[in-house]
Amino acid sequence: MAKMPTKEEDESRSKALYQLKRQLDHLKNMRGSGTELISVYIPGSAPVHETSNKLKEEAGQASNIKSKSTRKNVTDALERIIHHLKTYGNSAPESGVAIFCGNVSDNPARTDIELFTLYPPEPITVSIYRCDSRFFLEPLERTVDVKDTYGMVVMDGRECTLATLRGTNITILRRLNSTAHSKIRKGGQSARRYERLIEESIEYYYKRIGEAMDQYFVTGTKGIIVGGPGPAKEDFVKMSPFNYQIHVLGKPIDTGYTDEQGLRELMAKCGDIISAQEAAKEKQLIDRFIKEVVSGGLAMYGEANVRAALESKQASQLLISEGLKWKRYHVKLQGGEERFVNKRAEEDAPKTLADGTPVSVLSAVDLADNLIELADASKTKTEIISTDTSEGAQFLQSFYGIGAFLRYK
Repeated sequence: MAKMPTKEEDESRSKALYQLKRQLDHLKNMRGSGTELISVYIPGSAPVHETSNKLKEEAGQASNIKSKSTRKNVTDALERIIHHLKTYGNSAPESGVAIFCGNVSDNPARTDIELFTLYPPEPITVSIYRCDSRFFLEPLERTVDVKDTYGMVVMDGRECTLATLRGTNITILRRLNSTAHSKIRKGGQSARRYERLIEESIEYYYKRIGEAMDQYFVTGTKGIIVGGPGPAKEDFVKMSPFNYQIHVLGKPIDTGYTDEQGLRELMAKCGDIISAQEAAKEKQLIDRFIKEVVSGGLAMYGEANVRAALESKQASQLLISEGLKWKRYHVKLQGGEERFVNKRAEEDAPKTLADGTPVSVLSAVDLADNLIELADASKTKTEIISTDTSEGAQFLQSFYGIGAFLRYK
């Protein structure tokens, strides 16, 4: 029986997706001078030696590359990945691993072979090797498109499949079959009695589906998407034989099948429903935040205020924009005094304070990561706000991408 994620697991996944998206943004900007950037995807628990052998074969074929510099960079990158794979033992991590390696230097006269390892929150299910002028990120980019977990039901009058959708990963939970047509025989019964028995057996089938939905979908899902061939799905939704807390999103969607293929059809067709749901959730959250800030209620914004609220455990929930790209520098003045200075990520490290006082940098961290770690330490929930909606864009522009709800004032 598949286990539904808890609220804590959903929050942890949301933060993992946020970190993954930032890593992908970093890798997306890297370019190779030739086809020398290598991307390797290894499915969960896959034998590592198979990938190592594949890469050794590729290293042998790399000798055919005409460009001397490209040939050397590809060979060096492959050797580095092969050496890195030894750290995993016999099999890859449970959810798989994505490895990116190559010469990322923007100076033709200088070589900088770097290796990046990503552990996505959703399992990697395919084995991929790619050598190109840029890293192959599409499989991971699809993972960050959907933040929440959704229930899926594909059904007709004879059979039904229940599953969850997390990103692009579908997990089948249960299959049910109707007995309406297999156990009832007309015999000498009247037509009316036969029809009533059919209706009762269909109703019983729908109730069994509803009971299964109650078991899996009351908690841990943001909504349910229903699909299938024929009119049964509409009749089922109209009857609603499931817990009132289960929210069916949109109208039932037509699919040709009720098995795994039907689930894949449903996933391909439900993008607009899920996008609207996540946008509505974000709008509601930001609207409540703005209302509290404007009325002087239980919310505040700005790095200094939010940091103080986190440190005093006054904050009940941290809001961080995924568009927040600042660094926090720990600096030392000439007299020995230490301070913290925030600067945009694309700017150079500070050499002086605003008043011209020279400083030396002791350390630097990503500001968003620093605040999230502070929230984790104080057991404060974190919500990542996208920049894809108007409300999310407003939160970044008007409130600097940092906010918090408060427990008290």
